[in-house]
Amino acid sequence: MENASKALIIAGAILLAILIIGLGMFIYQQAAGVMQGINMSQEEIQAFNAKFDQYEGNNVRGANVNALLNQIVNNNLSTDDDSRKIKVTPSGTPAIEVSTDANGKATKITTKALTGRTYKVEFVKDASSALINEVKITINSAT
Repeated sequence: MENASKALIIAGAILLAILIIGLGMFIYQQAAGVMQGINMSQEEIQAFNAKFDQYEGNNVRGANVNALLNQIVNNNLSTDDDSRKIKVTPSGTPAIEVSTDANGKATKITTKALTGRTYKVEFVKDASSALINEVKITINSAT
C-alpha cells in the first residue's frame, strides 16, 4: 500500500510539472506574438524606407515630389499600423496641400507640387524604430 501511495504522489508531481511547463510556454508565446507585431527586422525596415529613399535630395523635380506624395498617401491608407504612417510637412511650399488624419498623417493630396520647380525633400526617421515617419518638402528658390 505504501508503494501505491508513493506512485500516486510521483504521478501527481509529474502532472503538475507538465502543467507548469505548459503554462510557461503559453505565456511566452503570447508575449512573443505581441513583441513580433511591434518590432521589425532590419531587412523589413530597410525595405520600407527604400520605397521612399529614392526621392530624397536637394533638387527633386515637382513630378517626383508628386510621385512621392502619392506613394505616401497609398502607404498611409493601406496600413493600420500608425508607426508605418508618414506625416508630410510642406514648409515654404504653398503649392502643396495635404489632407491629414487626426494624427497628422497624410491621407489625401489636395494640391500637388508644381512640375516646373525643384524641391528639397528630407526624411525624418523615428529614433526607436528607424522608420521614416515624416517628410519635409521645401521649394527651392531658384529652378
